[in-house]
Amino acid sequence: MILCSIPEFRRYTALHPGFARVAAFLEDADLRSLPEGRTEIQSEDLFVIAAPEAHPRPEAPLEAHRRFIDVQVVLSGTDTMGWAPLSGCVAVTTPYDAEKDILFFGEKPLSWVAVPQGHLAVFFPEDVHAPLTGGGGPVHKLVFKVRATA
Repeated sequence: MILCSIPEFRRYTALHPGFARVAAFLEDADLRSLPEGRTEIQSEDLFVIAAPEAHPRPEAPLEAHRRFIDVQVVLSGTDTMGWAPLSGCVAVTTPYDAEKDILFFGEKPLSWVAVPQGHLAVFFPEDVHAPLTGGGGPVHKLVFKVRATA
């Protein structure tokens, strides 16, 4: 997991080729005017999902992805997210859905992090996470989906 400000994300671009494209998009696009839903950036390998007004879910389950890395960008509000290592999660509550690239677990997060406006969190396939678990109000965020294998 990575937690940083949006401008600081540029320093992580060497970790994955898709991260440079995400950083460029964050620097060049009018992020607040993206339409709700999915916008393709580079075919099926890189896209962004805009949620102009997401509401916290206090009991959000832990989720994991196999094919994609999540880069969750908070444009306004604060998104409190839970985290746990995939290796410690065994209580699958919803089996893996290959089409949606998601599965859910019954464990509780090991740690919590508040991601404020202007910051982002990166979750790799080994990072199980529970986004939108608090923060006190609506959150405007973007979730970039970056194919894990370059």
